[in-house]
Amino acid sequence: MLITFEGIDGAGKSTQIKQLAGYLSSQDREVLVLREPGDTEVAEKIRTILLDSKGEISPIGELLLFSASRAELVQEVIVPAIAVGKTVILDRFFDSTTAYQGYGRGIDLTLLQSIICISTCGIIPDITFYLDIEPEEALRRKFSKTSIPLSFESEELDRMERSGAEFYRNVRRGYHEIISHNKARFVTINALQPVAAIHRQIITILEERFPV
Repeated sequence: MLITFEGIDGAGKSTQIKQLAGYLSSQDREVLVLREPGDTEVAEKIRTILLDSKGEISPIGELLLFSASRAELVQEVIVPAIAVGKTVILDRFFDSTTAYQGYGRGIDLTLLQSIICISTCGIIPDITFYLDIEPEEALRRKFSKTSIPLSFESEELDRMERSGAEFYRNVRRGYHEIISHNKARFVTINALQPVAAIHRQIITILEERFPV
């Protein structure tokens, strides 16, 4: 099966993915954890361009780079893994593209969906966990252990993270809109809860929906 995690940067996806992978492995499931963009040779090079670049990338260029990375990951890793019975946990998938490049960058959603369909080979997650948090709180988490002033323009952030507060508010609004049209697949979780409480919630939902 394919489990995806979505949310703006700083929502806590990485922590929950690590805990879920550990739990599923303890249940004798073969688990593969992946991230977007990345996890193939080509996709990692694209990730560097997208996140580490100091220059500007046009919205369409950004969309096509993310989509190229996704196409490589889907065809080289995800499809073969699912075919042999592995549980794939993916940090971001096409919902991120809709939220970030569609609602965040303002790319036409119809055009965007056509590109998504090509890059994913039509694959849809079995379940998607969305960790919801306000952009300002997510930023506070980023700098909670440093003396760096809170700013979406900080050089400590990657290129996407420096897109600004208004951008992230639009992305969050986009996620809420996406979820309203895909209620059966999405599970919305308040990311401000304690880590352990969120983990328990995720496990409970998985066991209810996909009993072994």
